[in-house]
Amino acid sequence: MTASPPQTATARRPASDLVSEVAAAYVKELQEGYLADRSSAVGALAQLRRGAGKLPEDVPELWGMGGIERLYGAQGLSEREALKAEFALFAAITLYALHQQSKSSQRMHRAGAELGAAVRQLMPGGALDEPIRRRFVRLGTATTPKVLTERLREVVILLRNASIPLDYGILATQLYQAQDPDGLRHVRQRWGRTFHSYRPAGQRTEADTAASSDKDI
Repeated sequence: MTASPPQTATARRPASDLVSEVAAAYVKELQEGYLADRSSAVGALAQLRRGAGKLPEDVPELWGMGGIERLYGAQGLSEREALKAEFALFAAITLYALHQQSKSSQRMHRAGAELGAAVRQLMPGGALDEPIRRRFVRLGTATTPKVLTERLREVVILLRNASIPLDYGILATQLYQAQDPDGLRHVRQRWGRTFHSYRPAGQRTEADTAASSDKDI
């Protein structure tokens, strides 16, 4: 009898990748349901946006919502990973719910739309707008999850008012990374880079296009 080959263990994904995948999939479901005017999605978004800018433990009425149980279907997480992942997912989902509010024909989640570039689009003609720049700087100086989500909420409201979308899978990853000092520095660098490198579609060069596709998160 020929012996069976040894089983190869499935590679364990980084928890930040898992958070991104779950956030993007859940937001896409909510978005499609909301745009189709499904009562379940409309109701879920109305509830979830009450948690925007807050910590999961501060809004127990939202426990069981936000897709958090999906984090545990594919692989185990350490206690530290679970705490970080739950915060990142909850923050991303509730901020999306706020972002999509009253946008019944527009997608406020869009793949590849990064925060720095989105903020730059708030500035007419791409020129620096000092009040918006200061708000972006305040976001970059946040050092705790609580302050970070509060300041993100302010920025998301501006983006909603201007109908500028975000990639909530990317944002969820960044919220996960930002809970460690090294990760926070990396996220700040990414936000700054995408802010400074943004060019309106008609002004992009081949070099700009290549740089925007070089993701480092």
